[in-house]
Amino acid sequence: MEYPILQQLNQRPLLCDGAMGSLLYARGVTYEQCFDALNLTRPELITSIHREYISAGAEVIETNSFGANRAKLEAYDLGDRVREINYRAARLALEAREISGQAVFVAGAVGPTGRPLQAPDEHRLLELRTIFREQIEALQEGGADLLILETFSSLAELRQAILAAKEVGGLPIFAQMSFYEDGHTLSGQSAARVAAVLSDMGVDVMGANCSVGPAATLDVLEEMTAEVHRHHDELQSGTHLFSAQPNAGLPTRIDNRFFYVATPDYFADYTLRFARAGVHLIGGCCGTTPHHIAAMRKALDEHYGVRAPVTMDTSEISIQSKPVIVSNGQTTIARLLEEEVILPQQGSMTRLQEKLTAGEFVVSVELDPPKGLNPAKVLEGAALLQEAGVHCINIADSPMARVRMSCIALARLIQDHLGIETIIHFTTRDRNLMALQSEILGAHALGIRNILALTGDPLRLGDYPNTTGVWDVDSFGLIQVIRGMNEGHDAAGSSIGAKSSFHIGAALNLNMTDEQSDQEIERYWRKIAAGAQFIMTQPIYELAPLLRFLDRAGKPPIPMLLGCIPLHSSRHAEFLHNEVPGITIPEDVRARMRAAGEGGHEEGLKLAEELLTAASSMVQGVYLMPSYGRYDVVYKLAKMLNEQQDVSIGS
Repeated sequence: MEYPILQQLNQRPLLCDGAMGSLLYARGVTYEQCFDALNLTRPELITSIHREYISAGAEVIETNSFGANRAKLEAYDLGDRVREINYRAARLALEAREISGQAVFVAGAVGPTGRPLQAPDEHRLLELRTIFREQIEALQEGGADLLILETFSSLAELRQAILAAKEVGGLPIFAQMSFYEDGHTLSGQSAARVAAVLSDMGVDVMGANCSVGPAATLDVLEEMTAEVHRHHDELQSGTHLFSAQPNAGLPTRIDNRFFYVATPDYFADYTLRFARAGVHLIGGCCGTTPHHIAAMRKALDEHYGVRAPVTMDTSEISIQSKPVIVSNGQTTIARLLEEEVILPQQGSMTRLQEKLTAGEFVVSVELDPPKGLNPAKVLEGAALLQEAGVHCINIADSPMARVRMSCIALARLIQDHLGIETIIHFTTRDRNLMALQSEILGAHALGIRNILALTGDPLRLGDYPNTTGVWDVDSFGLIQVIRGMNEGHDAAGSSIGAKSSFHIGAALNLNMTDEQSDQEIERYWRKIAAGAQFIMTQPIYELAPLLRFLDRAGKPPIPMLLGCIPLHSSRHAEFLHNEVPGITIPEDVRARMRAAGEGGHEEGLKLAEELLTAASSMVQGVYLMPSYGRYDVVYKLAKMLNEQQDVSIGS
């Protein structure tokens, strides 16, 4: 069947409309609301926006149904109203067409489900196809002339939407994916690969929308058209119609709000570039307005002479054309490095991981990042510890909820200046899930691979007690996120391009009361199940907590490094015991420190030596934490432990 819209596209480029969400937001609809439900609650608003785009010169308008699938509507308790919302979306667009008296096409808009699609089985794929079919049937019933499957970042999910559309039948299928500025989708497919798959599936029109502006979208379309034309003779019936609906550039952030600033004139210029590149349906996505569409209409009319110039009635448009306010929750924003990318070495182990795997005894020391700009003192301390034979340097993440230099920045400085490997402490307290993943990816690119996954100290302990902690995930969730990256995907299941090689650590509190022990052991096993590869314990001051844990939990299936903070004085011991969560110092140890008087420093060192010597056969390493910047104390302990291991190996 030859559809009228395809006939027209083969004759000349057609102009699609622009964004719906940014106009709704500009007119007072918050992004916390369900835009699709406005078809039922504020139909006059939706109809007026359709009419404005028609007045601006659009020949294709999209229904307000981008997120109206069951998976997304369930978040608003609207999962049982899929048919009603989509049917109404189509009817409102038809009503706007009737009121305008213009012969425009109504496209049923279908977006992704938002559900992660990691290694889906056949049942999961069938579920997705069922979700899409339900929505598409309602749009077709409502009177849509075509389907636009848009803003997909997963080719696998788009494939299910296409199959659902084909099962329903009766409407031409326009399939669009979102690409980053490097010409790849979020799930890693190139524009050429997407074009080949969509051509093989026999969609009527293929293209790109959202994520990036006109320049990057044009690059994607040129690659897609080249791929399809290159194989056209072999494909015979292969798709050769294309669409482009870019964002109005990338947004800029001003006062916690985002603005798109690409002008209508800029879009008008690119409209002709798209047309010359062989794009048949040209429109806009996030940030574009009727003003953009009017400018694009004018450019097409002047070049092709197919329509009379459009005079837009701006009295109906109650927003400013530049800039347009949008929310980052409605679009995917990504900018990849334009310079050479540092690629991870797949499958490689860190030096720490190699030592632990080989059964070697490891000594690591924790250093706190500086509170100011100068890292010199910390670097000097790290150099001193390296001389003592320390294998790794732990870098805390704003410990005690006090602001300090980034642990990632300091870790890179230490590795660059000294060549000694680091373990960064990474908490979920200060970063949402996006920021966590962004920084973890950055750490990998910088060669930082050992991560101790932590929840983080409560903010009330630190300098900013009135700030808000994030905690989108806890330490278990963070371990799972990092493990996912080692498997090649992010928390949403989207590909990160390669498998990372992080070495994942988890914390363990050995200072348990009898009431707490069951819970802490359960947490320990959960962390291992989540993907932890080594354990670092809270400091202890007698052997009993370690023995009690080993008796109840058994021999650890992964390496364990025992924590130790050498004591400096009786006052230091009382502070740690009474004021620092997770640290318990027995009375006999505190009594020895009281009796030592001014010799507390030497007594604390002696206590640490006794404990670590006794525990060395039960653990695979130690984790030393100097207090008050006293690197000299842990220097002595590190030398002692390494000498003991040398003697043990020699014997």
